[in-house]
Amino acid sequence: MILLRTAVFVFIAAFAVSCGGVNQSPGPEARVAARNLAEQAGAAESAAQSRFQLFAKVFDQVRTMYVDEVDDAKLLTAAANGMRKAFPEPSQAEEEKLVTAAIDGMLGSLDPYSAYLDNRNYKAVRDQTRGEFGGIGLQVTKEGDAIKVISPIDGTPAAKAGVVAGDAITHADGKSLSGLTLRAAVLLLRGPAGSAVRLTVKRNDETPFEVAIVRARIHVKAVRWVRENNIGYLRISSFTAKATREFVQAFEALRKDSKSDLTGLVIDLRNNPGGLLEQSVLISDALLEGGEIVSTRGRTEQRYFKAHAGDIATGLPIVVLVNGGSASAAEILAGALKDHGRAILVGGRTFGKGSVQTIIPFSQRDGLKLTTARYYTPSGKSVDGGIEPDIAVAQDPDREGDEQRERAVEELSRLSAAR
Repeated sequence: MILLRTAVFVFIAAFAVSCGGVNQSPGPEARVAARNLAEQAGAAESAAQSRFQLFAKVFDQVRTMYVDEVDDAKLLTAAANGMRKAFPEPSQAEEEKLVTAAIDGMLGSLDPYSAYLDNRNYKAVRDQTRGEFGGIGLQVTKEGDAIKVISPIDGTPAAKAGVVAGDAITHADGKSLSGLTLRAAVLLLRGPAGSAVRLTVKRNDETPFEVAIVRARIHVKAVRWVRENNIGYLRISSFTAKATREFVQAFEALRKDSKSDLTGLVIDLRNNPGGLLEQSVLISDALLEGGEIVSTRGRTEQRYFKAHAGDIATGLPIVVLVNGGSASAAEILAGALKDHGRAILVGGRTFGKGSVQTIIPFSQRDGLKLTTARYYTPSGKSVDGGIEPDIAVAQDPDREGDEQRERAVEELSRLSAAR
């Protein structure tokens, strides 16, 4: 067993060094050497071979599917560095952990969002898209050595504890998150319902503080609504697989809630971390009469999503609320409605997550989450860097009420009067 542990390390490290600084493509040689190495380790080490084959599989997917063309030597160098950092003495490490460190190092060199999904993470991703999962209710990304909060999910333990978009989480239960991959850090935040986790949070230039949060089984309702006089308010908290159905049902309920007609809609996308691309496309389609909704451009293909005739709101004025926690699929909807002049955006600049992740299954138990494309609004602008609102309104933490929502209602009144 030590033979294969050392061989895996030596192969990746030596191969990376031999190709370093040379713009050659060792793809075929890497795969042949990987097979030969596994064979030389002997049939008795089939489990270890399987882990090495997993590395080769991830390596191939990155080479062929990642949004940007990658340099094989740099990928292998990153894998070797990942192993060196995790295990300075590879002969003392278990094969599974050694190969996992290599995969984490390789994927971590690409972007904060690409990751290998083991059984636990693969199940968590599937649960999250269905709108039910365990944890504290945060959508996060990696920024420097800290884990940055994209947004807390409405009604979850993290939201109730006061964690806000933009917070940086530096420790979990006293353990530093510095140097960990995003996947490894998220595992420290997750846990069984009823268990507690203590977070160390850095907010802007303030002194770091601790927040104790009890984990829960989180059931996300994608859309909530309320009618205020003649204005309908629709809050979309995330784009789960149920989002479009709940949005259409909420709109129909709004329309039937009073004898008087609606005069406008407020769609609140603040602190919406995104979700499924198809759901944001379908909701955009429901509110547009035609035209492009979004385009995705990857290395292997370009896709263009267009709206069909039929606006369920029949031209009602719309104001969309956005802020720094509005990300990914939320930015697709906001960008489509803004570019077509269908809605006015009020609030703050959005998060700016302009990349598309594809889940590539390896089996029913694991897979790869890989950035395969970037998306662009109908005007052809990348979402990276965020979408600016038409009307910027900052929230004053010392003022009671919701300034952005109040401004949205004012703007709807003006638009309704102008019809």
